[in-house]
Amino acid sequence: MDVDAYVAAHNADWQRLEGLINSGRSLSGAEIDELVELYQRTATHLSVVRSSSPDPMLVGRLSSLVARGRAAVAGARAPLWRDVGRFATVSFPAAAYRMRWWWLGIVVLGNLVAVALAIWVVHSPAAQAAVGDPYDIRRLVDEDFANYYTEHSAASFAFQVWTNNAWVSAVALIFGVLLGIPTVLVLLTNQINLGVTGGLMFAYGKGDVFFGLILPHGLLELTAVYLACAGGLKLGWTVIDPGRRRRGQALAEEGRAAVSIAIGLVGVLLVSGLVEGFVTGWVHTTWLRIGIGVVVEVAFLAYVIVLGRRAVRQGETGDAELRPDQAPVAG
Repeated sequence: MDVDAYVAAHNADWQRLEGLINSGRSLSGAEIDELVELYQRTATHLSVVRSSSPDPMLVGRLSSLVARGRAAVAGARAPLWRDVGRFATVSFPAAAYRMRWWWLGIVVLGNLVAVALAIWVVHSPAAQAAVGDPYDIRRLVDEDFANYYTEHSAASFAFQVWTNNAWVSAVALIFGVLLGIPTVLVLLTNQINLGVTGGLMFAYGKGDVFFGLILPHGLLELTAVYLACAGGLKLGWTVIDPGRRRRGQALAEEGRAAVSIAIGLVGVLLVSGLVEGFVTGWVHTTWLRIGIGVVVEVAFLAYVIVLGRRAVRQGETGDAELRPDQAPVAG
């Protein structure tokens, strides 16, 4: 990193923060908001400098400024809406956008596994026989697969799939610290189930039913699971190769970013659960079902790309380090 260029780009923010800290007077509401925002931004700059180019003088200056900023914001609790809004518009999309290449790799490899397995099941009677006897398979493709989405009330089913998918994603993400092994197992289990079920449906001439019922909720649901797996594998790789950072520091930073992804995915999977509960089994026009799923998926990807790219360009990483939970009060 070019230290001089970095200082030139952000020095105005640091000087403004220092001016607010040293003002010696009660701040207005707008100045309080500005102080908190500049403090958070400077804390992120300090993290970037420490990890990318640990210049001792710059680290010392920013450490002092962040410490004084932290003291300045020790007052009444900041409004919850501000923290939630910042998380939704900055922290989560930034953490997700930083995972984009890991995420894309998981999407490609995971779906290659599922497609290869489905093709094998379609063309291999032995593989079909290993799954179950012909009567059970016929019941699955003719009845059970479609009935699964309507056998419970929409609200109950949506809650059930939401909690299950959130738990699976959390396991894939957080336990990725164990060298990514649990993450790989979650991904393989998911893709095997997808590939085998799809293969059986196509083998018995029900491919249109399979896609008609999987795509409405599955686009967003699988996207979320793949993001969780990407974060878990990134966390596991950090254990092996922390880069220029100390291993403990790297794990702490990536771990906090992983927590941001985990919390964000709770909301994403809630949306996919609502689609699965209220749309997949209950909207009987196939093109409308799939259209709803496509719109939801495109909206999520646009959200991550637009807000995430902007946040990353501003130095955000999704790392929650040094975020204040309090703000000063106006006198």
